[in-house]
Amino acid sequence: MRFASLGSGSAGNALVVEVNNTRLMLDCGFSIKETTSRLARLNLSPEDLAGVVITHEHDDHAGGAFKFAAAHHIPVWLTYGTLKMAERYFPRQHDLQLNVIDSHTPFSVADVEVYPYPVPHDAREPVQFVFGDGQRRLGVLTDVGRSTVHIEQQLSGCDALVLECNHDSAMLRNGPYAASLKKRVGGEWGHLENAAAADLLARLDRSKLQHLIAAHLSAKNNTPLLAKTALAQTAGCTLDWIGIADQALGFDWRQIS
Repeated sequence: MRFASLGSGSAGNALVVEVNNTRLMLDCGFSIKETTSRLARLNLSPEDLAGVVITHEHDDHAGGAFKFAAAHHIPVWLTYGTLKMAERYFPRQHDLQLNVIDSHTPFSVADVEVYPYPVPHDAREPVQFVFGDGQRRLGVLTDVGRSTVHIEQQLSGCDALVLECNHDSAMLRNGPYAASLKKRVGGEWGHLENAAAADLLARLDRSKLQHLIAAHLSAKNNTPLLAKTALAQTAGCTLDWIGIADQALGFDWRQIS
């Protein structure tokens, strides 16, 4: 089982999970051309994907998903709330293969086990996901305002984690955003800040953890060093062990053994 990122941040998000010959893309906030180009960096083409799973309807996660899926005849999985809010992204004429999921019910796409779980975020019916192959588990958590007991139950014991470190609270407070946007980003339905991500990590069973990636970093209200420092202090590791999901480059394949 392995995973890689096409890019992570407010300008677009996409991540690929691979189990055997099955590859799923999580979210698609890029254009068809850009998504195809970023897949090529991972030696993949759109035809290599078995499906796309969507966390929520915000443009940086779903804005390119439906045109991309329609162009390449790739099925999509999403909650009903996300479906209703994302209809504005549909091509005018399409034959989309849409699969509505329940936010608490696992499902499989060929060899990939998919475990959705609901999260507090300012979207209609947002979910995040844990992916598995029967033995190993990758937990993904971005776009969440605060942790919950249920989130921590889902992410505990994972072999790899992609964890939101959106902002540093002081940088957000003193930064250029309007007051209303600061309130939204820093609120309980917004995005996870570095210290809160570290606190969440501290409450997880990390005994199997092989990979820890900080994701969805704000370009204006965070730095990779601040995110790495917060997580490393909790994980008890060196800074260079913490990965960063970059906006432009994502990150290359990581193997879960």
